[in-house]
Amino acid sequence: MSNQYYEFFCPVKVIAGKAALEHIPYELTGLAAKRPMIITDKGVRAAGLLDPVISACEESGLEIVSIYDDVPPDSSTAVVRNITGVYRAEKCDSIIAIGGGSAIDTAKAVNILVSEGGDDIGEYVGAGVLKRPLKPFFVVPTTAGTGSEVTAVAVIADQDKSVKLPFSSSFLLPNAAIIDPRMTLTLPAHITAATAMDAMTHATEAFTCMAKNPLSDAYATSAIKKISTSLLTVMDNPKDADARLELAQASTMAGIAFSNSMVGLVHALGHATGAICHLPHGLCMSLYLPYVLEYNLETIRGPLGELLLYLDGPEAYANTPASRRAEASISAIRRLRDALYKRCKLPRTLKETGKVEESQLDRIAAAALDDGSIMFNPKEVSLEDARAVLQRAWS
Repeated sequence: MSNQYYEFFCPVKVIAGKAALEHIPYELTGLAAKRPMIITDKGVRAAGLLDPVISACEESGLEIVSIYDDVPPDSSTAVVRNITGVYRAEKCDSIIAIGGGSAIDTAKAVNILVSEGGDDIGEYVGAGVLKRPLKPFFVVPTTAGTGSEVTAVAVIADQDKSVKLPFSSSFLLPNAAIIDPRMTLTLPAHITAATAMDAMTHATEAFTCMAKNPLSDAYATSAIKKISTSLLTVMDNPKDADARLELAQASTMAGIAFSNSMVGLVHALGHATGAICHLPHGLCMSLYLPYVLEYNLETIRGPLGELLLYLDGPEAYANTPASRRAEASISAIRRLRDALYKRCKLPRTLKETGKVEESQLDRIAAAALDDGSIMFNPKEVSLEDARAVLQRAWS
């Protein structure tokens, strides 16, 4: 699977480490931004996560003009329109998104409207619509999973039409991503587990799918190694800032990997399951990962076997015959899922979620075949194939 031609693009400045938040004012000033707006959600504000950002700005003489803290878990076009109105009324000139995937996607969409004008975000749907840079935009992730801080896409629900609107443009990328372990210290166990497995899936699919390339491979393998060595440490010691930082960096690296090499059937099934059964994305990723790897096994034996080094360490890799390494990689992922189930009941099968009916599997399979991610899956997938993978993931 050597691709003769590939492109790799990641122009986002990453500012990471123990005092990363304190650098935000310097970055804003460097882009002549004086009136930032913070976009976040109630949970993040209640956890006190805005405080270090606000005080850093105040100490530098920057005023946070407006704080919008009402982004719902599944953001919508109405929310985007709402925030845009506030931004204009308060004469803001830049955006700081603080939160998980939903807050970040919402901020990306708001940035389109406040930069390009208008009130209908639907006009900008698709790829290649935006032709110029948007307003200064900074992202502070509070979960270590989605990688949204380094991806050029956003998805916003149009609730009137019951569809999810996709936006894609390199201009959606933030000017900088600020990775600070203080932002994930209070993350509950089940969200820590699901988001880390989201990143693990991003990296694993990036390394085994069609558009993999040497640059995305480097990011993907590093991410997998960090998650394998730090996730259970964090589960057992939630306040371990060093291990939290490792997971946060892994999420960013996995985001860079998959936005340059695409993903496959795990994401296709996950998107479909999220839409039909309203399960969180990270949970779907964790749930489907081993079953899809088993389905793809004969096509990805080489790269999947290489991953054993990062999933289970050099000793296990050396002691496993080359012909068994791919299976051993799947076993390592299953062991990690079992360990997470033991610690926080993160479901390993569709049945364990308690939110999926066996009668819905046909609909999920059909929806997955329509998902763009499936184009990059290393093995062709028919409706029957998708249905069979779902049946295995059922129980």
